[in-house]
Amino acid sequence: MSDWIIYSIGFLAQILFSGRLLIQWILSEKNKRVITPSLFWKLSLLASFLLFIYGYLRDDFAIMLGQSLTYFIYIRNLQLQGEWNKSPKWFRAFLLLFPILIVVYAYNNGKYDLYQLFNNKDIPLWLLLLGTFAQVLFTFRFIYQWIYSEKTKISQLPVGFWRLSVLGASLIIIYALFRKDPVLLIGHGAGLIIYIRNIFIWKKQEDAID
Repeated sequence: MSDWIIYSIGFLAQILFSGRLLIQWILSEKNKRVITPSLFWKLSLLASFLLFIYGYLRDDFAIMLGQSLTYFIYIRNLQLQGEWNKSPKWFRAFLLLFPILIVVYAYNNGKYDLYQLFNNKDIPLWLLLLGTFAQVLFTFRFIYQWIYSEKTKISQLPVGFWRLSVLGASLIIIYALFRKDPVLLIGHGAGLIIYIRNIFIWKKQEDAID
């Protein structure tokens, strides 16, 4: 597959990720508090779907790992908001099975193996470890958000989510610079601004309550 098609998939994913943040940011600015519309999770799920494919096509373990860890958390948040069951059953089944089918296909047909994934000549071991750590840290924000939302039974984005976002995105930007990956660089560079802004909105929200 040509590079321009692969990068197009990656950029489309990042456009959707940026779109979800832009919508969430605008609504939060308007309401003077941090809110999480269902569209945030719908765009997140679609973007994660595409970025997983992008990572697969680029033999990039860090990207694939990050999307695999958050994919089902997006689905769970849609369930908490009562939006998941509104989709057709066949579509829900496809979304649930897709990552599993990719893994089964990729690692059991003899054309793609773990050696190839972890021995990409364009990603030295130290860079692979940096990218993996950055993705795990960036992904942990959604694990934190998921646990927080499960406790409150309300899908929301607490301030800890945004703090982890800033730290994780900063490390991914460093990874992207060494990897020379414009998709990650542009996507996370734009997102970093919104993450920081949400922390300020949250602080004003808390000050208003006090």
